[in-house]
Amino acid sequence: MAQLLFWAAMNETITERCEAKGLRMTGQRRVIAETLETSDDHPDVEELFARASTRDPNISIATVYRTVKLFEEAGILERVEFGDGRARYEDAEREHHDHLIDMNTGHVIEFVDPEIEILQEKIAKKLGYKLKGHKLELYGVPVSKSDRPK
Repeated sequence: MAQLLFWAAMNETITERCEAKGLRMTGQRRVIAETLETSDDHPDVEELFARASTRDPNISIATVYRTVKLFEEAGILERVEFGDGRARYEDAEREHHDHLIDMNTGHVIEFVDPEIEILQEKIAKKLGYKLKGHKLELYGVPVSKSDRPK
C-alpha cells in the first residue's frame, strides 16, 4: 500500500501537491507552478521569471522569488547548485537521477546508471551503513571524437 501511495504522489502535479499541503494558490502561483511543471531543465529564478512572464506579464520577479522560496520550504521544489553560483530548482518528487554538468556550457544532463546505484550501495554496506539517499553530480568537459574510447 505504501508503494501505491508513493506512486500516486509521484504523479501529482506541483499545483496538486501545493493544494494538498494547504498552500493558497493564487493565479500567479499557479502560473509559476505550471511553468515549473513543463520545465525539462533546472531553471533559476531569473529563467523561471522569463518563462512565467510570457504566460502572465503582470508577474514580478519578487513574486517568483517568494513563490520559489515558499515551494522549497514546503518540500515541493528542491534547490540544486551546480557550481556556477546560481541556485536552480527542480521538482522535489521527480524520480531519482544524477547529474552531469558540462563545465563549458553549464548544460546539465540527467542520467540514471544501475551500476553506479549498485556500487553506492556496496560502498555504504562496506562502511557499515544502509544507504538512504544520495546526490551525485559529475563535472566534465566534452572530449573530442579522437579522444573517445573505442
